Amino acid sequence: MTTETRMPLLGETFPSLEVQTTHGPMSLPDDLKGKWTVLFSHPADFTPVCTTEFVGFQKRADEFAALNCQLIGLSVDQVFSHIQWVKWIKEKLGVEITFPIIAATDTIAAQIGMLHPNKGSNTVRAVFVIDPEGVIRTILYYPQEIGRNIDEIVRVVKALQTSDANGVATPANWPNNELVGDHVIIPPASDEKTADERVTQYECFDWWFCHKSL
Repeated sequence: MTTETRMPLLGETFPSLEVQTTHGPMSLPDDLKGKWTVLFSHPADFTPVCTTEFVGFQKRADEFAALNCQLIGLSVDQVFSHIQWVKWIKEKLGVEITFPIIAATDTIAAQIGMLHPNKGSNTVRAVFVIDPEGVIRTILYYPQEIGRNIDEIVRVVKALQTSDANGVATPANWPNNELVGDHVIIPPASDEKTADERVTQYECFDWWFCHKSL
């Protein structure tokens, strides 16, 4: 009897994997503990859209580092291909890729949901945002033909950290929301007394929609 492989889900611990990277072997999620992680897959080395994404991630590496967040790339290319591609990016584009890139097998890529049968044999553009405890907090998927918005991934990490630190939610387009600006959302009241108190404690559109500045 075969065991069906399924994609990891939000709130689950990232699957245990032993992987080879351009920086040497890694044990996931053990080697991720203590930092936030953005683990992202790309369809293939030496492809135009993927190259723009890697440059985009590297250009924002300091922003991620300031958030105690490490970057890790991944595709099913072999590690020597990753190494040569990184060298090409440095030589031709003047950008040095400083984060590791995992050389995944098809089995590893399938185990973490990066192979979608209807999108060919290459890994799709998946993004996992993993917290310092190794728990998956955000999953994003993009088709091969659409490059990612790296600034949105920075925003996701900032929003998750803000939510965790303050027990709040963040609105659409935070911190530039059309209704509440850079305010954060207060969690809904769970009883009538708290609902009545909310409208005197915070700025509210109604008892269930209150917000505040940080």
